[in-house]
Amino acid sequence: MTTQQLTEQIQKKKSFLCIGLDVDLNKIPKHLLDEEDPIFAFNKAIIDATHHLCVAYKPNTAFYEAYGLKGWKALEKTIMYLNVKHPEIFTIADAKRGDIGNTSRMYAKAFLEDLAFDSVTVAPYMGKDSVEPFLEVKDKHTILLALTSNAGAFDFQTKDIQGEELYKHVLETSKNWKNSENLMYVVGATKAEYFADIRKIIPEAFLLVPGVGAQGGNLQDVCKYGMTPNVGLLVNSSRGIIYASDGKDYAQAAAQKAEALQKDMAQELK
Repeated sequence: MTTQQLTEQIQKKKSFLCIGLDVDLNKIPKHLLDEEDPIFAFNKAIIDATHHLCVAYKPNTAFYEAYGLKGWKALEKTIMYLNVKHPEIFTIADAKRGDIGNTSRMYAKAFLEDLAFDSVTVAPYMGKDSVEPFLEVKDKHTILLALTSNAGAFDFQTKDIQGEELYKHVLETSKNWKNSENLMYVVGATKAEYFADIRKIIPEAFLLVPGVGAQGGNLQDVCKYGMTPNVGLLVNSSRGIIYASDGKDYAQAAAQKAEALQKDMAQELK
């Protein structure tokens, strides 16, 4: 999927909502545990109830790897369902990979070719030869961790390195990598005051923004400092949507939460 196609979906749906599919069997409605594949059954119901309200889905792969082969199969079924039923929706493998070149190339093959996600999250710590193999895949996107929403982000990301904060150096450096036009970036909503500086470095790139909702991020601040003429934002909510109810009405409750966010986004898009 191209960024132009993604932008068109945002304008059509009046939404830049990304829903995180982070399935914990201890949190899903108990009646689903009787299903042959409770993870996929949960995801399918959430997707069926919310696909018209969002432009992206983001399964965090840890929540699938934790359940071994059954979990991986559920992830495979989920992405196949999305690609067949809703090919217009942008898909993100939140895998946070990144390793030496040959290994990254295999990670890229696994997520962008075999599973056919539109994008994958990647850690930049090992430098360009760990990221460029992901960028080689045509019409796919690499979402680079830049400034994350967790408390530990301040351990490294905002440290001053020869007069420049490390996350800014990552942003500046990444612009020179081969196929850098395929880059997007993770910037946490809990760091809204940093968005203005980030936009000075990457004025047009799409930002994946976690942290709105359960983590306390503010949508209005994110839009004020981070929105571009082509929107340039994918705002993610996971727990706040998918676990809105632990009863049999869980899908409807998720849709209500998603619709509330979508309506707020529609106002911002005006």
